[in-house]
Amino acid sequence: MQVKEVKPINFLFFRTKTRVGELGRFVGIIARELYRDAALNDLEVTGPLYWNYFGFEGNESNPFILEIAIPVAEIPAVYHGKFQLKREESFACVSMVHEGSWFDLQQNYLTIREFLSVRGIEPCAKNREIYLNIDFMNPAANITEIQVGIKDGSYAMFNTTPAGRRTEAVVTI
Repeated sequence: MQVKEVKPINFLFFRTKTRVGELGRFVGIIARELYRDAALNDLEVTGPLYWNYFGFEGNESNPFILEIAIPVAEIPAVYHGKFQLKREESFACVSMVHEGSWFDLQQNYLTIREFLSVRGIEPCAKNREIYLNIDFMNPAANITEIQVGIKDGSYAMFNTTPAGRRTEAVVTI
């Protein structure tokens, strides 16, 4: 587990308002369309698939904003594709890598929430799942980085040395 600040990223993305029970309808379909759109519009893809959750705080019946995104090298001056582009600012988070089925992701979220609570780190209502390896035929081979956003003040408090220099904290659990 790490407390870190992810640098700014350019994204090609799809946005929708949804609930946890509706997420399955986006799996595989939107990602394929994003990659196709990037190729058709000559956008250089620079990383894996992201699912960004805004406003989700644990209650599965409440709606939240989902952005399914792929990082791209730059945002062109002219874009005629069917998705949106943006530059997302830096993101302070607690990060944990999950290996295995996505049905088991919830346990990692609970571990991260406990980590935050014990250390007095305040979460924000933004989370990311970065799909480093997707294997629909063998879910045990999935590799997903979970990033739970934290408020900037919490990150600065946790991640500053006496000299005022920022470091990346690595915590083993």
